[in-house]
Amino acid sequence: MALLGAHTDSPALRIKPVSKKFGENGAYLQVGVETYGGGLWHTWFDRDLSIAGRAMVRQSNGNIVSKLIRIDQPILRIPTLAIHLDRQETFTFNKETQLFPIAGLAAAELNKVTPESEKVEGDFRPLANMADRHHPAVMGRIALAAGVDVQDILDFEMILYDTQASILGGINDELIFSGRLDNLTMSFCATIGLIESMADDKALEDETGIRLISLFDHEEIGSQTAQGADSNFLPAIIRRLSSDAATAFEETLIKSMLWSCDMAHSVHPNYAAKYESSHRPEMNKGPVIKVNANARYATNSPGIVLTCEVAKMAGVPLQLFVVRNDSSCGSTIGPMLSAALGTRTVDMGNCQLSMHSIRETSGAHDVEHAVNLFRTYFQKFSELEPKILVDSTT
Repeated sequence: MALLGAHTDSPALRIKPVSKKFGENGAYLQVGVETYGGGLWHTWFDRDLSIAGRAMVRQSNGNIVSKLIRIDQPILRIPTLAIHLDRQETFTFNKETQLFPIAGLAAAELNKVTPESEKVEGDFRPLANMADRHHPAVMGRIALAAGVDVQDILDFEMILYDTQASILGGINDELIFSGRLDNLTMSFCATIGLIESMADDKALEDETGIRLISLFDHEEIGSQTAQGADSNFLPAIIRRLSSDAATAFEETLIKSMLWSCDMAHSVHPNYAAKYESSHRPEMNKGPVIKVNANARYATNSPGIVLTCEVAKMAGVPLQLFVVRNDSSCGSTIGPMLSAALGTRTVDMGNCQLSMHSIRETSGAHDVEHAVNLFRTYFQKFSELEPKILVDSTT
């Protein structure tokens, strides 16, 4: 199997189960949020925010279904305090008391007449009514986006997002300015690479393996969930795809390879000293292979060699990254999947700036590099795999 794993989640602010707040003086409608993952939370101030996520709604036939919601208008904002009132040289704030977004003015909400469709029936509920836990104005927007009445919303999971659209930037359109580049870029490139590997009607005519991508949730919080990489989801899928022979699953793992694809760090022109002097990746110069002696990344030499063979066929440049010995090193889904599967693994990804900011920067041409590399990986892995031999004692 030519396996490629990535993750779809990014640091965000999530609406609390009881989010209704009115601020210190009661003048503002505010929404209680909690932090998800390790975000650069100061970048969320003074942005045009809205909400998106999943709502559980009751249908007219009594069934309860999940609906995906996105409110396109900016309805929330976390304002900074004017410099005249707090001349702090370093911007600091309390995440529990000073990170609550404003949704509007309380006076406007109090004067609003609640439509009949937004009134909640007085039947018994094990938890407080949703209208008591959240501002009716917020509930009304969610219900409108879901196409249901407020009283039909039983619960929801909503996160905040920046409504500013992604855009090409830089003097020659060589950059991408966007939220959630980490790691939707690799998820997108993996999907397109897989699709393009099947463009030829005879793409599978001589194929002896399986081409598979797996896009996980919850990487930013450790992956130990049912839909995270540290679950049994991928091993279970591989086992089901293997034949009924007694040792087919184990043989499949030995013959397979996993590319763990997560965004990497581009050298920052204003903080070059933070990077190891010989490993400073640059945007638009190809995907970055990530190496760490303490197995924070799962890359090893056989994996590098096979990746280079694929890159040579694809005509795609590669780069190497190692973190400084005096710096902490992040990790990916690579080590945990490598441990669970026992298959060869390489950690790689396009490099970017402002990782975990609400607005990140990456190279526009690196998207094409990654798609070409992934497409060739899926097309050529079955041919290359038997040629990379490793002594079992090493």
